[in-house]
Amino acid sequence: MIEYITPQTRSQILEMWRVCFGNSQPYFDIYFREKYSDENTLAYFEGDKVVASLQLLYYNFTFCGVEIPIAYISGACTLPQARKKGYMEALLKRTFHELAKKNIPLSLLVPEENWLLAFYDKYGYAQTFDAGIYLPSLEELMKRHSDNLSAAYKEFDSWFRNQEMTVQKTFDDFRIVVEEAAGYDYQAKKSLDGMARVINARLLLDLFAKKNPEKSFSVEITDAILTQNNLFLAVRNGKVLDTDAKLPIHLSLTIYDLAQALLGYQTSKKQTLFKNIFPEHHPQMHFMME
Repeated sequence: MIEYITPQTRSQILEMWRVCFGNSQPYFDIYFREKYSDENTLAYFEGDKVVASLQLLYYNFTFCGVEIPIAYISGACTLPQARKKGYMEALLKRTFHELAKKNIPLSLLVPEENWLLAFYDKYGYAQTFDAGIYLPSLEELMKRHSDNLSAAYKEFDSWFRNQEMTVQKTFDDFRIVVEEAAGYDYQAKKSLDGMARVINARLLLDLFAKKNPEKSFSVEITDAILTQNNLFLAVRNGKVLDTDAKLPIHLSLTIYDLAQALLGYQTSKKQTLFKNIFPEHHPQMHFMME
């Protein structure tokens, strides 16, 4: 049974995190004080016991020149004795339907280990973010603005706000990130390996079409989980239209392919698939309380 967490079952989530992730302080203290909420936590129950769970954290993401709401999946875990029973699969599928009802068009996550890339891609998540680039120093930032957190945020925000395909942070997000960084002596941070899952294909294609009115193509999209994303569309003159006819440039994309296409992930290396339709970008996911 899948349910949202309530105050009566909240303690089980923290205990699950200790079992699955170790007793990591001060991270847990900050996360459960500042980011955690019952209403954004889905859990799988065996009887009255929580055996698997995930949290949804909401951010804005710059996509095709506008900011869209996205859901970042955090703390996805299953108790050791309950693994390999399909509970996380059930939670992910329920999550996609919940996000669709809320009109959240995109979900992001950061796999804790490399082998999880293959696990999540079974559910339509595609790698769209690469790790390895060192980020600006929060320690140096705070030295420059030691008595003015608002000024520090203004500079921090200037690093990312005008960059395409980038997770954006509010002042409160920044405040929490700084507290976490200070608790770990401002360890150097790198950009993160990450994955994206399209929840509302038509909405994202509509934004893409408006940003790229010169593009003209038809596309057939297949999604094994969210059937509303099984679409045959024409993109032309800045609009997205239902069609049953192929245009001269026609694409057949899985929901996995579509995530990489729309976010511009290494599209120049996949001309056979994307046919010069989707500009290449370098999506960024940074300072996510990982």
